[in-house]
Amino acid sequence: MTAASASVPARAALDEVGRVETRGVDYIPPGERNSTPKETGIVFFGAQMCFGIIVLGSLPIVFGLGWWAAFSAISIGTAVGTLLFGPVAAVGPRTGTNSAVSSGAFFGVVGRVVGSVVVLFIAIGFYALAVWTGGQAVVAGGHRLFGMPEGNFELAIAFAVIGAITVMVALVGHATVVVAQKVLAPLLGVLLLIGVLIKLPDFDAGFAGGDYLLGGFWPTWILSAVTAAGLPLSYGPFANDYARYLPVGAARRGAWTASAGVFAGCWFGMMAAAYFTTMFADPTGDFVFGMVAGLPTWFAIPLIIVGLLGGCGQGAIALYGSGLDTSSLIIKLKRVNATLFISIVSLALVYLGALVWNAIDLVSAFITLLNVVTAPWLVIIIMGHLAVRGRYTPEDLQVFNARRTGGAYWYNGGWNFYALTAWLPPVLVGMLLANTPPVLEGPLRNIAGGVDLSFIVSSALSFLIYGAFLLLMPDRVLPARSAERVGSAVIPGPAAPPPLEATAPVRSEAEVK
Repeated sequence: MTAASASVPARAALDEVGRVETRGVDYIPPGERNSTPKETGIVFFGAQMCFGIIVLGSLPIVFGLGWWAAFSAISIGTAVGTLLFGPVAAVGPRTGTNSAVSSGAFFGVVGRVVGSVVVLFIAIGFYALAVWTGGQAVVAGGHRLFGMPEGNFELAIAFAVIGAITVMVALVGHATVVVAQKVLAPLLGVLLLIGVLIKLPDFDAGFAGGDYLLGGFWPTWILSAVTAAGLPLSYGPFANDYARYLPVGAARRGAWTASAGVFAGCWFGMMAAAYFTTMFADPTGDFVFGMVAGLPTWFAIPLIIVGLLGGCGQGAIALYGSGLDTSSLIIKLKRVNATLFISIVSLALVYLGALVWNAIDLVSAFITLLNVVTAPWLVIIIMGHLAVRGRYTPEDLQVFNARRTGGAYWYNGGWNFYALTAWLPPVLVGMLLANTPPVLEGPLRNIAGGVDLSFIVSSALSFLIYGAFLLLMPDRVLPARSAERVGSAVIPGPAAPPPLEATAPVRSEAEVK
């Protein structure tokens, strides 16, 4: 028996299908790394097969683009967003924890709360979107099949049902979410493809679009591309919820399969939505109701299935990730309790968005704001990861969770102000440049003729600022080369995990396939 295997408790595994996962954001020992690269790809592909994601693909048509312009905007945008997603997925197997805690290597073990806040922001938004659109599909499908009412009362009931299903899957944890996606990904993907084939005789590739939202082609096209980029990019903070269960030797392959899964899922889902929207009588109308009305009556049954199960798959990923991070911020709050808390807040937003506010305007603004906040954070993590050559001291990343001080990532009281300087100013500049009417219109939005430069400028500024720090003062920007041991305990906490070098020997890719 190796030293690594000897360190693993003899009790049953902590992460099993149907059993509540007991791990939070603490280090995952090698003996509990029970996932494979293929599974990470399936998870991130299956997560896109829901109306909450698909609806984003309708936005380029709603903005006024024609079919081929929407096709190019979605394709290029998805590719750009995936470029920022992929490298982050290689971090988790090396740190043994999720993206937010891993970011402590560069933002500081206290400064990583920036990542936790980013995760909460994204998770609440996408969970609300998944439940909202899933509920619409169930109600609209029931109306088409059986003539059932489709008012606010029926929507409220559907939201509650989908929310309850989603919460149950997320509460159980990682293994159950993975298995659910293995079943849902092919099922929902095939159902969506059948819908595409049914409408093929009515499709006109020459669809020219309508009035441009931003008054001209290029400003509107760039906004559409940036919106598409936001979808794969938004999964970066969640990538290591699943990659942390990969063996260290599978890190690179896991990043590739996760990238392939997220690109294929995002591209297919959004292109299908753009395709259907070109055939709506009113492209600016509600996407889900328009899709149900435009397909044969019998196809309402598959649409109800997509609404129920697709919303569950996407919502569970969002809730699971946010539960992990909330429990890590509030030490006494367990993952299960944190997940329940976030689900209540998110459901409240669902009801407000569907029954009170103009939800589609909120979705557009949400994606723009997501890009501005998340992209610089991902840029810093990727550059830092490359600078340290993927080498981490996992036990020192757990200092905050163990309520201790010191270690390689303590920097200045637990904060790395150089990384914060490379994140916050670009975010603020991006917000000033944002142009997503009518909700999010920055005072500098017309500086480039109405082109939304928020995502591009915030990412580029972060790259330049952090890159300059790396070149001019690497010893201050990066973690201590000789990691000092965890310092004095402020409050007694759980024992830190053993060093990566002692417990996580690199396995070959052949061993983990």
